[in-house]
Amino acid sequence: MASYTRISAAPESDRARPARVRMRDGVLLAADVYLPDSEADAGDTILIRLPYDKSGAYTYIPLIAEYFLERGYRVVAQDVRGKFRSEGEALLFVNEVSDGEDTLDWIVQQSWSNGRVVMWGDSYYGYTQWAAAASGHPALKAIAPRVTGTGLGEPVRRSPGQRVSNVEWAITYLYPVSHFHGNDTFLWEPDWSRRDFAAQVEEFLTAVGERSISYDQWYPRPVHLPRFPLGTPYAARSIPVLHTIGWWDNCAPLSWADVAEIERHPAWAAHHHLRIESIDHEGYELLGAPEDRVAERTEEQVRALLPRTLDPALAFFEVYLRGNGSPSDIPPVHWNLAGTHEDRVATTWPPAGARTVELRATAEGGLTTDADADAVEATEVGWTHDPADLVPSSAEDAFSFLLELPDEAPIGDRDDVLAFSTAPLSDDVELAGPVRAVVSVRSDGPVMDVFLRLLDVAPDGTALRIARGQRQVTGAAEPADLDIDLGQIGYRVHAGHRLRLHVSSSDYPEFLPQTGTGADPWAGGATAVNRQHLTLGGPSGLALRLPVLEGDLS
Repeated sequence: MASYTRISAAPESDRARPARVRMRDGVLLAADVYLPDSEADAGDTILIRLPYDKSGAYTYIPLIAEYFLERGYRVVAQDVRGKFRSEGEALLFVNEVSDGEDTLDWIVQQSWSNGRVVMWGDSYYGYTQWAAAASGHPALKAIAPRVTGTGLGEPVRRSPGQRVSNVEWAITYLYPVSHFHGNDTFLWEPDWSRRDFAAQVEEFLTAVGERSISYDQWYPRPVHLPRFPLGTPYAARSIPVLHTIGWWDNCAPLSWADVAEIERHPAWAAHHHLRIESIDHEGYELLGAPEDRVAERTEEQVRALLPRTLDPALAFFEVYLRGNGSPSDIPPVHWNLAGTHEDRVATTWPPAGARTVELRATAEGGLTTDADADAVEATEVGWTHDPADLVPSSAEDAFSFLLELPDEAPIGDRDDVLAFSTAPLSDDVELAGPVRAVVSVRSDGPVMDVFLRLLDVAPDGTALRIARGQRQVTGAAEPADLDIDLGQIGYRVHAGHRLRLHVSSSDYPEFLPQTGTGADPWAGGATAVNRQHLTLGGPSGLALRLPVLEGDLS
């Protein structure tokens, strides 16, 4: 029988006034309304719409609301449809545009509202901001989404005949049966050693006695319900955005996809402000104090973290909502140079002056800037993908990568991981911008996953992952030339350190592993060991392209 922990709604905060907000279809959504002690004047409102319990311990919303109250805001924290105290079906993503719009309608009708609303929040409650913006509601004046994306949680979908695609996260199908399975949260994980995930989900659903409509919309027969029925948010009226991305956020690729899309919409780009921090999805910092690197934070620790988390949004709202100051007071790009305590500003990302430097992988395991490396005769190196012995994910919880801060060096010692390293750097090197790699691969199996991890290797041999990317190839018996996006980087590599690139065919359990037979990785089934091949040297040899802002990699 499946084992799980069920978490129901926590008591509503004594500081809040409970409210029920009627949606257009009659469903009532639960909200906590936080108002100043004196309600003589109507004021500005910050709306937070989330699925993780507006009163629960996980998100600290009562403490956040208190912090906003002290700055003169009214705060509305709302359980999204079907979650905790809200009515309706818990259906991922698809109701958030209309529910956000209806909630904004309700707020502006309240005596304590002056008709001006902004939104704030992380992850799914960053997504609900984009959804509300997509409605074009005139009361919404600005949003401050953090560590999120408009494509959050979307399964990988392949067009007919498409050979190259993304690799599916395991969380994609687990999230609907843990966080969007009825009103409560179910803390549950499969037995990762079995890998018959679909069967295990069915066992879990039987144990809890009800199905998850969010899971059933995606597997095994997906129903493509539009999450933005009026078009993407960028088709709506543009509003100012403070867009926070974490260098180690596992959802950062979704954020960067939105950045690229915003650049194609001048009205949105005109008041888009990018903030990039050395954090992971849960807000842990690379250089955070040891006492802050704990899984369960005390109320005192949370209060100490609130200024770092909330003050940038408050400064942004002060300008764009309250008109105190000029938009020029908020830099277009504010970014932390990871590995240091230096925060920098720029007018664009990547910052001016970054140049692309190419490192070529060699048969001896090197990474070199030698211009003659591509003249070396092409050769293939191989490794094995064994579904019974997968390359492990470096962190137990990808969302809290910096809580664990894992040493990746031991992974490179495996026989099924190829490793290529530079010589120790003679000077500090600053990297700022996109990281890409071009590779030519093939397999004796039908489907091949290619995982690349870029590491900073310290003189003591420990290694920190600083960028990564992955792609999937079908029809892998035929060679495939891949251009793999390893994401964006803003990082200082210190003198004496080396850069290392790991190449593998699995990253488990963060990503669903290939069976080796072409069988559905989620359903499981027959497996086979595959032999994978990578080209080195020649025009198709592995090349890593890095954005160098300062210093020399040669």
